Amino acid sequence: MLAILEFPNIGPNALVLGPLTIKWYGLAYVAGLLFATWYMKRLVANPPIWGKLTPTMSPKQIDDMFVWFFLGVVGGGRIGYVLFYNLPKYLASPLDVFKVWDGGMSFHGGFLGVVVACYFYGKKIGMGLDRMLDMGAASVPPALGFVRIANFINAELFGRPSDVPWAMVFPGEAFARHPSQLYEALLEGLVLFLAVRIGTHKYQALTHPGRASGIFALGYGLSRIFVEYFRVPDPQLGYLFGFVTMGMVLSLPLVAVGIWLLVRSRHT
Repeated sequence: MLAILEFPNIGPNALVLGPLTIKWYGLAYVAGLLFATWYMKRLVANPPIWGKLTPTMSPKQIDDMFVWFFLGVVGGGRIGYVLFYNLPKYLASPLDVFKVWDGGMSFHGGFLGVVVACYFYGKKIGMGLDRMLDMGAASVPPALGFVRIANFINAELFGRPSDVPWAMVFPGEAFARHPSQLYEALLEGLVLFLAVRIGTHKYQALTHPGRASGIFALGYGLSRIFVEYFRVPDPQLGYLFGFVTMGMVLSLPLVAVGIWLLVRSRHT
């Protein structure tokens, strides 16, 4: 059965006020970081989930961390995209690296950027990296979901051609594709959030530094590898080795790190 779903009548601009244009993509990042900040405050205000440990940060420190997270996500995401996905283009036009508004962000680069931000901010306030990352792991999955929804609205990073009943005809095309952005929003945003939340609230993962981070890294890596089977690879890269994508390659270390963190957390 061919596609029965048409792309919704929505564009990349959330609001246009004269020369000011606010894009859904930018709003997704801001909304995700605001949610993460709010949720981390909820975590530190819930002593039972910390067991004998004390909460990692004060609400004031969490507010300050917002800026560090933002710089880590945006800076790392952009650098990761440049290095992993389109280096020849940016070597030819180096100033284009700074044109973030044209798109081009990498989750894996953003993840590394957040790790760096957590490390330096943790040193500033005297907190260990494991516990900083656990807080982030518990709170950032909805941000991933918001950004994937923005990818869908932008009609970018779409899936392979398909005739499943929920396949969708994207703007400018006459055939249907997997709405892989929505698959990622569901797995990386909702399912991953619930997995980490169950770990923190039912099994007290926060009492074992690194455990929540391990759940996140393993869950994201497996989710991304799965969805890559339905997603069209970046045109400038295509398939690596004839059958895998860059997203799969970059997610394998996350799976390994996730397993290592979970095993390691048994002794913390």
